[in-house]
This record gives sequence, structure tokens and C-alpha cells, in this order.
Amino acid sequence: MEQKEQEFTRLIEKHKTVVYTVCYMFSGSREEAEDLFQDVLIRLWKGYDSFCGESDVRTWIYRVSLNTCINGQKKKKREAAHIPLSINVDFFEEISDRTLQVRRLYNRINRLGLVDRALILLWLEGLSYEEIGAVIGISVKNVSFQLYRIKEELKKMNI
Repeated sequence: MEQKEQEFTRLIEKHKTVVYTVCYMFSGSREEAEDLFQDVLIRLWKGYDSFCGESDVRTWIYRVSLNTCINGQKKKKREAAHIPLSINVDFFEEISDRTLQVRRLYNRINRLGLVDRALILLWLEGLSYEEIGAVIGISVKNVSFQLYRIKEELKKMNI
């Protein structure tokens, strides 16, 4: 394997949970999450050479993942052939009180608009307001305002 491929593989191994979490947020089933995961990996690979390190690699991965998933939601097109990959992260199978609570939260979040979903996902992943602003492309002040609005909207939703 070439050095570039080895570096990319290490990068994906380190950040695969981040990518899968974004895919999970924008999918309705395990199969759809896996399809999105593969689409994100393809986009990351295609953009790997052009990533010049102007932003943090994690920010770049989030941005590519979110853009791919949002565009996938808008288009709802599927490619015919996919190469199966072992993800080793499965939010769909595990059943416990905590996972039921998480599923309820994700069900509410999935009722939000695409950009609102992206914002709340990044916040739930523990990114700072500065990092969220960098990924989404908005100011820190706007991140704060939008997250407050989204949280209030989530509180008002019925299960």
C-alpha cells in the first residue's frame, strides 16, 4: 500500500466514529447510514490531496461529512455499486434505556431542517462554538443564537 493510502487509512480509522455519527444523524436505517458512510469516504479520498491543512483535519472531515449527507438528503440518489466496509460502530442494534433515550432525541432532531440538524449534531459531538462556526461557515455569535433557538424548538416537540 502506498504511503498516501496508509495515511488516509489511519486518518479514517481515527475519525470513523465521527463520520458514522454524522451519517447516522442523516439516515433512517442502517443501510442508508452505511451508504452515506461510503459516499463520505469517497469524497474524503477524492479531496485528500487538496486538503492543505488550513483548518483542523477534524473540521475538514465534519464539513465533508455534513455536506455529503445534506446533499444526499436533497438528491436521494443512490449509486448502484458499493464496496462493503466494516464500520464496527452500530447505533441501530444496541438496546438499553440510554439508547432508547438517544433514539428519542435523534427522532426529534431528525424533524429539524438539514442545517439545524448539522448544528445540533456538531454541538452534541462536543465541538466548540468556534469549531462549529468553522464547519458550518457562520459566526460564533450566530452559532450561539442558532443553538439556543434549536434547543428551544426541541423542548417544544412531542415525542
